[in-house]
Amino acid sequence: MTHHAAGTFDVKTTALPPNDATGGVNVGSYALDKQYHGDLEAASKGVMLGAGDPAKGSAGYVAMEYVTGSLQGRSGSFALQHSGTMDDGKFQLAVIVVPGSSSGGLAGIAGTMTITIANGMHSYDFEYTLPPSPQ
Repeated sequence: MTHHAAGTFDVKTTALPPNDATGGVNVGSYALDKQYHGDLEAASKGVMLGAGDPAKGSAGYVAMEYVTGSLQGRSGSFALQHSGTMDDGKFQLAVIVVPGSSSGGLAGIAGTMTITIANGMHSYDFEYTLPPSPQ
């Protein structure tokens, strides 16, 4: 059975120091710190890599974040994988639950998350499946 969760989140990004992994290519690296509110009450930590020129409307990013908290009454954790591009101001974003990353009451979760940014506010719409709760 597919479930649906929605709410808002706050995110803080902190630039990380350049490292040798990018081989001198202009790739930005950022720490992510999020607080989810609504149907998902959780905190997450993650890392984001980005390149391009967002000021000119073209860029891309990838990120991994590890979410820990409660989703509609079930507590546990899971990882989200992000892949996003912006080309001439048009956005494409995919955020999926990483298979095999879940634990606790959220063990076995699968799904996709849609993120919307409007008027400076971040919101999410999460469509997911979960195995039945153990009795």
